[in-house]
Amino acid sequence: MVVEGNFDQCVEAVRRFNRFYTRQIGVLRDGLLSSPFSLAEARVLYELAHREKPAASELGRELGLDAGYLSRILRGFEKRGLIEKGPSETDGRQSLLWLTEQGREAFALLNARSRDEIGAMLSGLPTAQQDRLTEAMRTIESLLGIPPEQKASYLLRPPQPGDMGWVVNRHGVLYAREYGWDERFEALVAEIVATFIRNYDPKRERCWIAEKDGENVGSVFLVASSKTVAKLRLLLVEPKARGLGIGARLVGECVRFARQADYRKITLWTNDVLYAARHIYEAAGFRLVHEEPHHSFGHDLNGQTWELKL
Repeated sequence: MVVEGNFDQCVEAVRRFNRFYTRQIGVLRDGLLSSPFSLAEARVLYELAHREKPAASELGRELGLDAGYLSRILRGFEKRGLIEKGPSETDGRQSLLWLTEQGREAFALLNARSRDEIGAMLSGLPTAQQDRLTEAMRTIESLLGIPPEQKASYLLRPPQPGDMGWVVNRHGVLYAREYGWDERFEALVAEIVATFIRNYDPKRERCWIAEKDGENVGSVFLVASSKTVAKLRLLLVEPKARGLGIGARLVGECVRFARQADYRKITLWTNDVLYAARHIYEAAGFRLVHEEPHHSFGHDLNGQTWELKL
């Protein structure tokens, strides 16, 4: 039995909280987080960053947006070079959407600003009160029946300060742990990263960082080898994030960008003991073109060169 007076009080309490929280997080400002994006536009960017090439209809259902309104947002994104479209292989009536490099950079900036702003808000509370606040939020989600999120559990983004050091560190740690390679491999990775930073050409080279739950879980680089040949380097996926398709997605981004940059071929060098990586390369269309034994990183290895013609 619902007591009308109590129910009305609950309604007013929810409305009061909504007014408070929208003011607290600044969603009523002209630009969310001092950006050129509205709240709705920022949410669309978020979904595109976390989904594997969704259709517009999928975004509309997830966000509860009117189809015409969403279409206007997407047209604006396309004009600003933030998204690209491609036909669906399973349904010719639908176009699939994905963020361009410029779109990923825009989302990465929004994401970092959001994290900083929420962090600043929480930092004013003692740890016990932070726990009470987050628990209260989980209670709201549970009581209002928020469905599980149906999206990719990771995102790809451009590198941020500190990421390059992470790439070197994790390559050194993981390859020592999984293959017994010594510090000379970590030195090689450091040289590759330093060369990338010194000679970076944004029109022809890229680095992608995979992030999951706020932590780095993967990386890959595409660098210029010549005017027509690109080289894929430093593909890495953390053990706890394997099985999610991150490695294949990172390689796919390299292939897509290489085609946009008018390369004719991608090459890569690996070793035959790296079975998982070799499987990803083969699935992406790379073919083994050369093998040669060598002694490196404290082990006798069999080096392999793989190529993909674009």
